[in-house]
Amino acid sequence: MQDLLEKHWHHLPASEVIDLLDTSGEGGLDQFEVAGRQERFGANALTPAKGKSPLQRFLQQFNQALVYILVAAIVVKLALGGYVDAAVIFAVVLLNAVLGFAQENKALNALAALSRALTTEATVLRAGNKQRINARDLVPGDLVMLVSGDKVPADLRLLQVRDLQVDESALTGESVPVAKQAGELANDTALADRRNMAYTSTLVTYGTATGVVTAIGDDTEIGNISGLIAGTQQLDTPLTRQVGRFSHYLLYVILALAALTFVVGLMHGESWVAMFMATVALAVAMIPEGLPAVLTITLAIGVGRMAQRHAIIRRLPAVETLGSTTVICSDKTGTLTRNEMTVQKLFAGGAQFDLSGVGYGPEGSLQQNGLAVEPGNHPALLALLRAGLLCNDSLLREKDGHWQVEGDPTEGALLVAARKAGLDTQEALAGAPRLDAVPFESQHQYMASLHAGGSRMIYMKGSVESVLARCNGALDGGAQTVPLEPEVVLAQVEAMAAAGLRVLAFAQRPASKDQETLDHPDLAEEMTFVGLQGMIDPPREEAIRAVAACRDAGIRVKMITGDHAVTAAAIAGQIGLDQRATPGTAPAALTGTQLATLSDSELTAAANDTAVFARVTPEQKLRLVQALQTRGEVVAMTGDGVNDAPALRRANIGVAMGITGTEVAKEAADMVLTDDNFATIAAAVEEGRGVFDNLTKFITWILATNAGQGLVIVVAVLLAQPLPVLPVQALWINMTTAVFLGLALAFEPKEPHLMSRPPRAPGSPILNGELALRIAMVGVMLLVGAFGLFEWSLLRGASEDQARTIAVNVFAVGQSFYLLNCRSLRWSMFHLGLLSNPWIWAGISTMMLAQLAFTYLPLFNRLFHTAPIAAFDWLPIIAVGLTIYLAMELEKAYRRRSHGLSRSARPLR
Repeated sequence: MQDLLEKHWHHLPASEVIDLLDTSGEGGLDQFEVAGRQERFGANALTPAKGKSPLQRFLQQFNQALVYILVAAIVVKLALGGYVDAAVIFAVVLLNAVLGFAQENKALNALAALSRALTTEATVLRAGNKQRINARDLVPGDLVMLVSGDKVPADLRLLQVRDLQVDESALTGESVPVAKQAGELANDTALADRRNMAYTSTLVTYGTATGVVTAIGDDTEIGNISGLIAGTQQLDTPLTRQVGRFSHYLLYVILALAALTFVVGLMHGESWVAMFMATVALAVAMIPEGLPAVLTITLAIGVGRMAQRHAIIRRLPAVETLGSTTVICSDKTGTLTRNEMTVQKLFAGGAQFDLSGVGYGPEGSLQQNGLAVEPGNHPALLALLRAGLLCNDSLLREKDGHWQVEGDPTEGALLVAARKAGLDTQEALAGAPRLDAVPFESQHQYMASLHAGGSRMIYMKGSVESVLARCNGALDGGAQTVPLEPEVVLAQVEAMAAAGLRVLAFAQRPASKDQETLDHPDLAEEMTFVGLQGMIDPPREEAIRAVAACRDAGIRVKMITGDHAVTAAAIAGQIGLDQRATPGTAPAALTGTQLATLSDSELTAAANDTAVFARVTPEQKLRLVQALQTRGEVVAMTGDGVNDAPALRRANIGVAMGITGTEVAKEAADMVLTDDNFATIAAAVEEGRGVFDNLTKFITWILATNAGQGLVIVVAVLLAQPLPVLPVQALWINMTTAVFLGLALAFEPKEPHLMSRPPRAPGSPILNGELALRIAMVGVMLLVGAFGLFEWSLLRGASEDQARTIAVNVFAVGQSFYLLNCRSLRWSMFHLGLLSNPWIWAGISTMMLAQLAFTYLPLFNRLFHTAPIAAFDWLPIIAVGLTIYLAMELEKAYRRRSHGLSRSARPLR
């Protein structure tokens, strides 16, 4: 039986399926067999993934080089009795671990959401009796009965079908409900084209059917996706990778300098205790204790800004990843398009017409050759719109200012088209009430309705082939019947289909005055062709602008959809995805069938060179994301369905739709769009770039203090002089400047022309050579200022406590002036605006108040071994800070000239 569950059920005749599953096509399984199969196959539910325990995941948050350094500092401080210092550092480490653990927990809820997708009920036939049971109790071989509104409870091979239509968008990406049938299909039929199968979690929108369960739980297509999610590695973000590498480098530098300091001190005859204290001072001085906290806070501020722009971030590092994005792989339906079918082309009376307006809102007008037309002047056109209005089972309603369709989206588009021409549904039905109808059936490919009125009329709509086969005449421009010219109609159909439009044909004929019912023999012949309506799910206008903005930012956009290739390519052409194609033309599209034949190397090349991928499976979406990542791309993947979840989890940043998205997609994603709008992604990318800018500014700023402090201690040991900065004083500088000064950079507004820059190279370091040189320059100036004033104070007769107080204030004041430089890494603060970031001035003011307390309050004097200094001593301290500011502004001016930048040029990082 287990081997049977892996068969291609769509390829087998219904009778053979029944025999292989050892069930009855009339009465279903008996209760004894059900119990045996439940014991053998288990519940119809997804197996929870085995993962790390909560404790393991929490401890994993400490597995970072920078945290190792901080933990070592905690141990040293505890050993030396510095309990307060150790507590502060531990609080920073613990805060970051808790935040990381909480964010990771959210990401791991994807499998739980998949399990919830299966908690539904099913109508089954067992031992000849119809029962309503929990879907968890289904077993292979059960006969399941489906009606409109049901969620398919397991994978089914359909045995009997009547007008069944299933919304499979969550699984395949198909933009409209799929008509189902019961006959066998070719063995190589793609998942999205298996019309004789119904899959778990899809939704029945119309009709009825009976099917036999072929797979449950983990063996279903949804279960396969669950396995993909569980086995998909979630990548580190560029920021976490870079901070990790930076932390390792910093660790090596600190250890090397500490060892050098200890050895040199011993060679100078110092005691090992004194050298151990110097080594501790060096370690504490060079560790940027405030970096993890400010990193987290800066990302959190970015999260808040993005929320205001309709983007909800679920994992903090995803904020920065957006700024690094080089490729966006987007779903089509509902993301790049409106998910509202819209009639755009009409053909009636031998003439072509265009219909403006998009979506379900009835705003738009009829045009011919670019000129507005009055529908009343075109009787054949009115007849076409009237046929679409009356031969229709859907409703168009306005709710809270938004127009919605109740029923089939295709029929909704016909109602909207008629309303744009001034035809009202209620008035039309009042004048021509329906008497009977033949519903759409997949084997006939048409629907028809009989209406009373002044004279009884039959209307038909359906596929072009089925309608034309029943017509022997056509309406001309004056709505008079003339001979049908099929080649003219087919030429129009071909032109519409080439533009990606879904085409429906319409026909009519008078009925006898006493006809009350309608059946297929009444529709077999002598129909009169009325016209064609071509419709499509149109692109969002804002998506077109957002794609252009992404292109300007050096970000490529690719469409990966489960929809048909022609439709996908047409939308891509309207949006402008492939700039190598002629503007307005459809780019070439690769289908899932074609992708399946490609090797890994061929797929990598295709992923890079192709803009549109259609009819792809969940596995292929995942492979495409992986193929792009092997080329070093930072990939953002958008989606809303269950089928998108594995790729969302694998992508560098997964983006789910908040309105139409399934819970599975939302749980697997890093970011959720509350407006389902691709344009929001472009806005989020801009915010992400701004966040990384501010993080780079902060790191460039804070490392200068650490470099200066480390150099001061190293030089003091090399010269066998007293330490200008004690460990507890170094900790004070690091923590207070990071909180009062550095945090203000997190609020720095985005610099202009941010989206005109190319994306950062994925492998590029956080700090380039230019910024590293800047840090070294400031570090040396702090060294000269602090060590020089420390020695000068001692020569003037000051105590060591007073001299150290002056040295510490050099760092505080110097960092305050350097903060003004770091508001922009290219421009001066006057170019940005003195008051554009008031937090800067608030931070500097708070820092100065803290330093006054540090210098003059007795409690602080005892805690930090400081002493009051004279007012005159502040002058050289301020002079050092001013020198740093002027020197860095001159350096930036030189860089601008060397890069050929003017004030009107776009800023560079």
